Amino acid sequence: MTLQADAATQREPVLSLRGVSKTFGAVQALKDIDLDVYPGEVVALVGDNGAGKSTLIKILAGVHSHDEGSLRFDGDEVVLHSPTQSQALGIATVFQDLALCDNLDVVSNLFLGREILHGGVLDEEEMESKSWELLRQLAARIPSVRIAVAGLSGGQRQTVAIARSLIGDPRIVLLDEPTAALGVAQTAEVLNLIERLRDRGLGVLLISHNMADVQAVADRVAVLRLGRNNGVFSVQEVSYEDIIAAITGATDNVVTQRAAARTPKSDDAVGTETEGGAR
Repeated sequence: MTLQADAATQREPVLSLRGVSKTFGAVQALKDIDLDVYPGEVVALVGDNGAGKSTLIKILAGVHSHDEGSLRFDGDEVVLHSPTQSQALGIATVFQDLALCDNLDVVSNLFLGREILHGGVLDEEEMESKSWELLRQLAARIPSVRIAVAGLSGGQRQTVAIARSLIGDPRIVLLDEPTAALGVAQTAEVLNLIERLRDRGLGVLLISHNMADVQAVADRVAVLRLGRNNGVFSVQEVSYEDIIAAITGATDNVVTQRAAARTPKSDDAVGTETEGGAR
């Protein structure tokens, strides 16, 4: 069963994939993937290990190029050859390892590689001011922008990584397992942050294994199974059990196939079988 949110169908997606496939030698990692992400919505990308989630994120981040199909950003077809190209286009990616420098403070991490220079000299005052402005917009709970990242909690580190992704004013943010290994309070902090990204009008593609997190913040759920689409569901209209069934393939097994084959499709079919039996 595939459900689309009504609001999503009334506007153009910021990101649209059609028939995207990717192979690594003899391994078919992705096959005919279709996916839309609209401005101001959170789409959760879920699936079992090996379903192709990480490969898809790396294609969108510019780490890999897709072999077949089309990838459109704001309606224009693109082929991403590098992370720099992906970032310049407006796609920000926060990988699970966060890629933060523990020995540097929050300001240095936020502007790493994008330092503000005046006369060839770092403008520490302006970077600090912009850091506070961004963190306030996200209602982030960071005690000081001059504290080393090593001294922050897991949730605060995730906040810094997400805030850094917003420095380039992206249109869409890709989050790879942002609540993995976080406690309850830290998870709540990150989920609140994801909702603020949506409120800013950004498209958010969230990879998560935690169905409670998905149901808490996602608008739609896209399921991958063995490198293929296995359903796109509206969170408000789908049950937890249906999502798990799509992830595990529980609806596609010998028992259900035999039951479906034995179930009459219509009254006419029943009548035909009865008449045939009478003859």
